[in-house]
Amino acid sequence: MHRLSKFIYYKILGWKMQGTFPEVDKCVVIVIPHTHWLDFFLGLVVRKVINKEINYIGKKSLFKPPFGWFFRWTGGAPVDRSKNSNTVDSIVQIFNEREVFRFALAPEGTRKKVDTLKTGFYHIAKKAEVPIVMVAFDFGKKEVKISEPFHPTEDMEQDFEKIHAFYKGVKGKVPEYSF
Repeated sequence: MHRLSKFIYYKILGWKMQGTFPEVDKCVVIVIPHTHWLDFFLGLVVRKVINKEINYIGKKSLFKPPFGWFFRWTGGAPVDRSKNSNTVDSIVQIFNEREVFRFALAPEGTRKKVDTLKTGFYHIAKKAEVPIVMVAFDFGKKEVKISEPFHPTEDMEQDFEKIHAFYKGVKGKVPEYSF
C-alpha cells in the first residue's frame, strides 16, 4: 500500500510533500483547511505515503456493522459524543491507553468557512502532554505541508498565532471556505 499510495499521490495526483512527519508515537495532528469531503480520502493516501498510522475519532455508532470494520481499518477510534460525555477527557483516555496514538482532526469543526478554530485539540494536547503537529492540505499548490511538533505552552494566544502563521495562504479544495 505504501508504494501504491506514493504512486497515486506523486504521479497520478501530482502532489508534493513539504516536510516530513516527525518520529513521535503520540501527538495531536491538526489538518487545515477542511473544506470538502474528499479531504478524508486525501488524508488516507497521505497516511500511507508517510507510512505512519494516523488515527481519528468518530461517533460510536459508526463502528457498528456494517461499516465498523472500515473505520477501524483506517485508524478510527470510537468515542461517546453524547451530551453527558467529555470528549476531551475521552480522547485523553485513549492516549493513556495506547502506546501509539497520532490523533488527527480538523479544528475548524466544519467544512464551511470559519474565522476561528475550535480549541479542543489544544486542550487535548495539553492534558495528554503530547505535541501538536500541523498539517496543511494546500490544494492551491497541490502540496501537503507538515510542521515540526510543538508542545502547547501556557500562552494559548501566542501558540495560536504560531498556528495561524503556519496556515496563512493555504487554499482548500473549496478555496472560499479556506481558513
